[in-house]
Amino acid sequence: MAVVLDFEKPIVEIQNKINELKKMSAESGIDMSKQITTFEEQALNYKKELYSNLKPSQKIQIARHQERPKFLDYVDLMCTDFIEFHGDREGTDDRAIIGGIAKLDGKSVMIVGIQKGKSTKENLEYNFGMPQPQGYRKALRLFKHANKFNIPIITLIDTPGAYPGIKAEETGQGAAIAMNLKEMSKLSVPVISIITGEGCSGGALGLAVANKVMMLEHAYYTVISPEGCASILWRDASKYADAAEALKITSVDLLKLNIIDEEIKEPVGGAHNNYEQMAKSIKTSLIKALNELNKYSPAELKSQRYDKFRNMGVFLEV
Repeated sequence: MAVVLDFEKPIVEIQNKINELKKMSAESGIDMSKQITTFEEQALNYKKELYSNLKPSQKIQIARHQERPKFLDYVDLMCTDFIEFHGDREGTDDRAIIGGIAKLDGKSVMIVGIQKGKSTKENLEYNFGMPQPQGYRKALRLFKHANKFNIPIITLIDTPGAYPGIKAEETGQGAAIAMNLKEMSKLSVPVISIITGEGCSGGALGLAVANKVMMLEHAYYTVISPEGCASILWRDASKYADAAEALKITSVDLLKLNIIDEEIKEPVGGAHNNYEQMAKSIKTSLIKALNELNKYSPAELKSQRYDKFRNMGVFLEV
């Protein structure tokens, strides 16, 4: 059964009424096609209006939707000849981060992403999309491999944050993320990052030091989860909606603040409603960005990436 979010209930009610009309028309033999078409048009217009005016807290619900496309879904739909690379060369293979060589529009890319599951079993395998230090070390190994062979890098990010467990801290979680930030800034190849769902804290930034950072329309990108922020500021996680509003976590806000470079529109209702359409839109944006970045020299790519992040948070004093 499809998951229905609280603000989507009026849409479900309208659709149920349309289904009743169709059933009545079929049973009675009375042609109600005009009335049904009118209701369907009104329902679509209402749906477009609703999803174009969502609050940040409502976007969070869509970004966390269980049926939202995951990293491997996008790889299957956008790429060919994907060969997964395993392990951090220190004895472990974190399944929360998956990556490898693939062909995008016939050209080789290194594609690395954070994988979530769609069931309890899958979420346990992928640790609910929360990477451990081994995952960041694996990602960095793949980045360096791509850099050595002059292969562009693409990262797809969907994480509630890096794994906060004691074992992760003991094995260098903070240091692993910091090393990724440092080394990604020095890469000589084009790097493109896309926030496809949740983009929380250093767990997301550890894969997002890129020449171009994009976001899906209903994704969010933030230094801390809204629940975590509310717990700190108000000692009340239930005030996460207020925190989400204040944090400016949506693509619209982050475009204005020059944190991201592009918003990628989603199918009406969210990416989970049409995997193929969403993957096609992402692929189009990726190809366009790669064509633009391929004109840069290695030195220019490093400089552009440095300037991009150095200029974040710039303000004027009057």
